Amino acid sequence: MKRRQFLQSSAVAAASAALPLTLFSKTALAQAAEQIAEVQSDVLAVTGDGAEISIERAAVEELKGALRGNLLMPGQAGYDVARHVLNADVDKHPALIVQPTGAADVCTAVNFARERNMLLAVKCGGHSWSGKSTCDKGLQIDLSTFRDCQVNPTTRRAYVAGGSLLGELDHETMAHGLVTTAGTVSHTGVGGLTLGGGFGRVARRFGLALDNVRSVQLVTADGQLRNASPEENPELYWGVRGSGGNFGVVTQFEFELHPMQRDVVAGSVVYPLAQAKDVLRHYGEVLAAAPDDLYLDFVLSSEAGSSDGVAVIYGCYSGPQEQAEKVLAPVRGFGTPLQDTFETRDYVAEQRRFDSSDPRSDGSYLKSGFITEVSDGLVDAIVDGFYSGPDRSATLFFQCSGGAISRVPQDATAFAHRFALASVFTTASWPAGDPRGSHVQHVRNHWAAMEPFTRGFYVNEVSDESSQRINANYEGNYPRLVALKNQYDPTNLFRLNANIKPTA
Repeated sequence: MKRRQFLQSSAVAAASAALPLTLFSKTALAQAAEQIAEVQSDVLAVTGDGAEISIERAAVEELKGALRGNLLMPGQAGYDVARHVLNADVDKHPALIVQPTGAADVCTAVNFARERNMLLAVKCGGHSWSGKSTCDKGLQIDLSTFRDCQVNPTTRRAYVAGGSLLGELDHETMAHGLVTTAGTVSHTGVGGLTLGGGFGRVARRFGLALDNVRSVQLVTADGQLRNASPEENPELYWGVRGSGGNFGVVTQFEFELHPMQRDVVAGSVVYPLAQAKDVLRHYGEVLAAAPDDLYLDFVLSSEAGSSDGVAVIYGCYSGPQEQAEKVLAPVRGFGTPLQDTFETRDYVAEQRRFDSSDPRSDGSYLKSGFITEVSDGLVDAIVDGFYSGPDRSATLFFQCSGGAISRVPQDATAFAHRFALASVFTTASWPAGDPRGSHVQHVRNHWAAMEPFTRGFYVNEVSDESSQRINANYEGNYPRLVALKNQYDPTNLFRLNANIKPTA
């Protein structure tokens, strides 16, 4: 037996011996072998521009040896889990997947991709509707093995590792009676949410997630780990907050926290779809006059094959409990609803309430934009064009803005849409594997009627927008962002996002 084969066999035996008896199985042995198996051949990959390249076997072996975390390739255990994202319509196969355990591994992966001009994707929670967090034949950095949240209740700060999920942040901070804005679905990635904006149930009260970022540590395209804060690299600190990952991989966020009681009053008022226009107009009036501590969304929903559907106003009130009845009266007192589910609930549990509604076995497509008012023209475009179909479920929803979000100057961060009352999304979903063409076209047709009433879009929901629309979406902040891109990512390594193309 050759020396290398002997050592490999011995290592597998040692790994097997270390496993608990309950895990001692053929699968466990195979996984142990795969972790130490040498790379068998060169790796076919693509550059950021789509050109085919071959990565030398020795270089891949060197990358594997330099990592503390995993390097996964097609066919290995864990590869399919790592490459998959929330939208089942996205089915891409990276050439290599790095699962870092810390900032050093992220630096190594970024350097490897940059030196070979490899297409690079970064995945945190995998919630990008258009699949920007994975890629075909490129290198994917999967941050799922890089999670942690530490809270300092005295300074009211949370220090969050780059791959963490929102549920971890909520769980740790609320244990101290503290919160920060953290989305509405607990398995969303902190990084993806925050870098593009970060709406949530307390955003009208405390600002966007990015408004609560006091510093970041990030790996830029040159492979350097940098701190960015008001005192250190302040221009980078400005640009990171709202650019959607254009400038690097954040390995740690420092969030400001705010005192808040654990109990909130939350629920939905549900109406027949036939009343959607009246309910939507009412929603617009109530939201425009709502206090900061009232989060308010509107939803239209219809399941595949159903002639029925519902119009829903969902709310979460996080202010003083004794004022809840008065604040919610305009929401709950309209018309004759089918159901009213408002009640006192635990905030962290409420943050998980809609987790199961994310269709991980469904394909989906989405278009979205910001609005400044709920006009009659918008109401007609939304309701008249809303249709599910025999094999397609349809959902249209609003996510409210305003309040504290709107009181931040437009140029204070890269996020430019401080003017918005809400963002509106139209979506379709269908069983994974079904042809997507008619479903996508339905959403596009619906959006074509709605788009004239919108101004810009949320960069976290970028899909197939043109470069011109993306550039315009950053509004007056765009020239400043291009200058930052030229400085920190002149080769556009970080391009799978609402991309700011460098001009250097």
